[in-house]
Amino acid sequence: MKKSNHQPYTFHSIAEMNKALGMPPPLHPLIALNDYKNITADISDIVKGMLMDFYKISYKRNLSGKIKYGQHYYDFNEGGLSFISPNQLIAEDESNGECDGFTLLIHPDFLRGYSLTTTIKNYGFFSYSANEALQLSEKEKETVLGIFKNIQDELEQRLDNFSQDVIISQIELLLNYSNRFYNRQFITRKAVNNSLLTQMEKLLDDFFTTQEGLPTVHYLADKLNVSPTYLSDLLRNLTGMNAQQHIHQKLIEKAKEILSTGNLSVAEVAYQLGFEHPQSFSKIFKRKTNLTPIEFKQSFN
Repeated sequence: MKKSNHQPYTFHSIAEMNKALGMPPPLHPLIALNDYKNITADISDIVKGMLMDFYKISYKRNLSGKIKYGQHYYDFNEGGLSFISPNQLIAEDESNGECDGFTLLIHPDFLRGYSLTTTIKNYGFFSYSANEALQLSEKEKETVLGIFKNIQDELEQRLDNFSQDVIISQIELLLNYSNRFYNRQFITRKAVNNSLLTQMEKLLDDFFTTQEGLPTVHYLADKLNVSPTYLSDLLRNLTGMNAQQHIHQKLIEKAKEILSTGNLSVAEVAYQLGFEHPQSFSKIFKRKTNLTPIEFKQSFN
């Protein structure tokens, strides 16, 4: 965890976050279901701004107020279910009181080797453009809490070769139900227009999906009709990372996807991602993940 003046807290692991919140270590390093009532630390400073390297699905009750999410405020009146993607800035309104509920933390590496590593990006409620918590009916609450219980029961059992398969299937079930519930909610509630940050995220996703090579900060700035300096300043203010760091973050995610699902060599992956020298790719990958591309690829064999 790190924090400097005007910078959000940054959590690179679930264990690191649990420690900061005064909670027990997770039962699994890459996934945890935390009960808010187990928070023992003073988190008044942390909730003013934080970034996480993992997905966060939270069900909160008895919370009246708003949560800053990207460039907008996330309507959390009366609590509800929220979905946060890795490295998206969140901050609670100072007027928010105590709440209870649960939060499911999922590191992207837990999904590697499963189709969910790609399909999870198709759920629109993980986007900055969503600005509403998912308000649940009593029956919907029972469904969500039942899935949370299934995941917790699986984590508390002795892990075996089927544990990850079972938990992944429960996460997919939760997301599919949430998709249904959100579609029901959006019939009567209107989402806000996409922010500049949302547009940039889509540009990066589209670039790495349809093109080879690395996008530049100038490319993103031109597409967004802003100057490169303005774009980096805006991103740094919102997320604590500049435009180049956002590009590298997306690059690592794409590299992990290719390495875990394809048969390309590390050199071929490097060339596909626009690196002239594979050593440069390996250096960045190692710095961002603490693993070499070869070590990461071998973990799936």
